[in-house]
Amino acid sequence: MFFLKEQSHVEVINDINGDLVNLYRIVKHHLDEFVRQFRWALVSRKMYDWLKQTPEETLTDIQQAARFFYLQKIAFGAKVTGPTFGTATTAAPRLNLLRIEEELSLAHLRLSRTYIENLPWDECIRRYDRPHSLLYLDPPYWGTTGYGMDFGLEQYARIAELGRSIKGKMITSTNDILEMREIFDGFEMERVQISYTVGGNRNKTASSELIIRNW
Repeated sequence: MFFLKEQSHVEVINDINGDLVNLYRIVKHHLDEFVRQFRWALVSRKMYDWLKQTPEETLTDIQQAARFFYLQKIAFGAKVTGPTFGTATTAAPRLNLLRIEEELSLAHLRLSRTYIENLPWDECIRRYDRPHSLLYLDPPYWGTTGYGMDFGLEQYARIAELGRSIKGKMITSTNDILEMREIFDGFEMERVQISYTVGGNRNKTASSELIIRNW
């Protein structure tokens, strides 16, 4: 979503697990070796599964960065936890193995005027909350696989608590379930229909999510 939005005068993203910064640390100091990791690689389900099953502690920093990039570019929905091999019948793979350096350069250009934090999400909000701030929170859907971090129901209650007390504007997206409607009672809510494909299954599943805001 960050790369799809129009660039703002000031932007902050919170990279809590550090994978993004580690990727660019490797690209900055070892670009040729990073790109070499993809020489003769393919967008292959078997290769994808091999990499997913490879313990990180057995890899060098460069190999870890390449693994993260490969898995995230190919994964359905860019899932961090429990990623699945993403395919489509209407588009080529998202990972273009012949233009990796170009893609990284374009992403770096977009990120070059952005503050990249590595903070607990609520601390990040407190640090940047101003009357002119617009804060977008994209927590994992409650009851589904998260982003590699524990995110209990109390965390959603904390989001609601902050949404009622901060100076700026806050937008949050969650799955449309009773628990979320109860926690965010009193906020403006918009129900949005979505459809998704799970685990490479061709059958789309209809669902809905809530777009919640504090103004």
